[in-house]
Amino acid sequence: MRIALIVLAVIIIIFLVPRLISGSRAAAPTPGSIAPDFSLPSQQGAPVSLKDYRGNWIVLYFYPKDQTPGCTREAHNFQADQSKYAERHAVVLGVSVDSVDSHKKFCAKEGLNFKLLADSEGKVSQSYGSLTNLAVVKFAKRNTFLIDPAGKVAKMYTSVDPAKHSEEVLAALDQLQKQ
Repeated sequence: MRIALIVLAVIIIIFLVPRLISGSRAAAPTPGSIAPDFSLPSQQGAPVSLKDYRGNWIVLYFYPKDQTPGCTREAHNFQADQSKYAERHAVVLGVSVDSVDSHKKFCAKEGLNFKLLADSEGKVSQSYGSLTNLAVVKFAKRNTFLIDPAGKVAKMYTSVDPAKHSEEVLAALDQLQKQ
């Protein structure tokens, strides 16, 4: 009986767990490729498209969930550095699968004035290789894409450290803009 339970546990681990925990099926756009365009509602409910920012640098960051510790820290750092991004002709756009209403509350509570985009269906997150499915729960992976003024991915970050990420992106912007 004990052996049968062990065999059953191994079968479950081998076959069932990978199906419950799956990453995005789409590959992330790589540096040098054109960033996939999209249109999503912001926390104000108005649609925002990537093409609206052509001619500027774009920091497109994906994050798992509004009002969670890591996501709040990352958002605060991007907010604190808004003037530095403006000096570099860069805009910050945050994307999660949370709703417009959730983003609106998050921005109000945390004093955020940059755009957070609601990807409720997860299609944009998936097109950027940043969607994770955990059984029936979907959320965005903590990935960032630095997009140049021509609309090409200049740099990508996966599994970022929210505490240091804004500084890291600003340093990359400085380096890329010198080239």
